[in-house]
Amino acid sequence: MDRVEKVYTLTKRLIVMTAVAVLAFSAVFGISFYFSERFMMTWAGFLCGIIGGFVSIQQRIRKVSDEELTLLTKSWFQILLVPIFGGVFALVLYCIFLSGILSGHLFPEFFIPKPAKEGPDTSFMIALFTQTYPSTGEDFAKFLFWSFVAGFSERFVPQIISNVTNSVSDKSDS
Repeated sequence: MDRVEKVYTLTKRLIVMTAVAVLAFSAVFGISFYFSERFMMTWAGFLCGIIGGFVSIQQRIRKVSDEELTLLTKSWFQILLVPIFGGVFALVLYCIFLSGILSGHLFPEFFIPKPAKEGPDTSFMIALFTQTYPSTGEDFAKFLFWSFVAGFSERFVPQIISNVTNSVSDKSDS
């Protein structure tokens, strides 16, 4: 199989895997929305991260080495690895946003329920997972955008993590 055929095979697999991933996570998202009547931000972020990962692979196909191209065309697992990491990175980025570690005009703000005066309990944890939403429509769009970026740019979230840990290490050393 020559390079053009490998690129064509990989492109077809990416389309199939993207469609399967979108359908599978949309079904899970739809089922959770139907039964809990809540929009689950985690599913939306994870799905955007996965889509970002698939787009990233598609963008890089023509630039990968022949060895990488051969590996990608022989293994469905290798095709899924980057998008799954993208989804995980989107979830980590969501936690970073919720924690306030990364904030500013470019990043989304969220409404987060407050615990009762007695302190956090099971009902607070349920509220935290089911009632945490972006503050505005613009914040929702920012969340989806950054979730996509987390999947598209493999180094974005690891660089944030590295910068935060370096900052903490620098402060603890001084």
